[in-house]
Amino acid sequence: MDKKITLTIDGRELEAHPGQTILEVARGNGIFIPTLCHYSKTTNVGACRVCMVEVKGARSLVASCCMPISLGMEVKTDTKTVRDAQRLIVELLWASGDHNCLTCEQNGSCELQDLIYWLKIEKPRFDIKSPGYALEQTNAMIARDLNKCVLCGRCIRACNEIQVNEILDFSMRGSHAKVGPAFDTDYIQSECYFCGECADVCPVGAITIRQARFAGRPWEIRKVRTTCTYCGVGCQMDLNIHDGKIVKVTGNRDYGPPNEGSLCVKGRFGMDFVHSPDRLKTPLIRKNGELKEASWDEAYTYIAEKLSAIKQANGPDSIVGFSSARATNEENYLFQKFMRAVIGTNNVDHCARL
Repeated sequence: MDKKITLTIDGRELEAHPGQTILEVARGNGIFIPTLCHYSKTTNVGACRVCMVEVKGARSLVASCCMPISLGMEVKTDTKTVRDAQRLIVELLWASGDHNCLTCEQNGSCELQDLIYWLKIEKPRFDIKSPGYALEQTNAMIARDLNKCVLCGRCIRACNEIQVNEILDFSMRGSHAKVGPAFDTDYIQSECYFCGECADVCPVGAITIRQARFAGRPWEIRKVRTTCTYCGVGCQMDLNIHDGKIVKVTGNRDYGPPNEGSLCVKGRFGMDFVHSPDRLKTPLIRKNGELKEASWDEAYTYIAEKLSAIKQANGPDSIVGFSSARATNEENYLFQKFMRAVIGTNNVDHCARL
């Protein structure tokens, strides 16, 4: 086990492990340091500089997300110098894009908006100049408005380091810098898998889920944790509910395994079937050549009678059970147990195997 070292943050003497950053130690001890580009389980890049702090002996402010701690280090996170620098950075970010909260889908769930309010900034001291990029809505799943992009790089690292799809990166330089697929193409013309990880990690409204547009503000959304039904992995996800409908699906890294908050294209965008008017809501039994609605008790009785009759007339091996990957592992286990122990046959198969 690593030997702990001692440092001081805001007058508090703390112990931490070598290799930890100032930000990690501060957060681990309940000391708030604002960030924008930092995202757990990805590389620390220090792109936004919002997390700057004072370190005794350093020539200038340092980015706490990238600075490793050292023995005897003295750190201050809440000084006038630190706050003035943070305000300047946030004002520059505000002025360099089209951050109109009235029409932004992330209003109420925007980290830049939260920083502006936390730093008590009434308005930026600079003229607001939008880059003038066209809104990308060429696909049915993800919308991109690069006028709101703060170049934090979180979507790039999430795409490259978490999902390992390696679709996004920075292009151009200086004031013309932007984020996107190779050759500055849009998503639909790239090799994008549409997992939506970039939309999940974007701190502002630059990348959003198109299905959720005008479907409900963040404070109106109720999140319901559930298990994805598309395969047997058991990915955990949040259904974002408004007015009784699924507005969008988001990941949650706090849930841990098996997916650590990541989702595939089916899990994130394939929930339209839930509200489909063609979805069966009651059992149907064919009577006189037509399908008629029936109660569950009636349907179960019908199934039991038919299976018993077939088994008695032709034996248990005349019956085959075919299960679905859309069911949970537990449900599939019960199904095969029913076929083997109740029906008495090993004729069981599964759609994921075919």
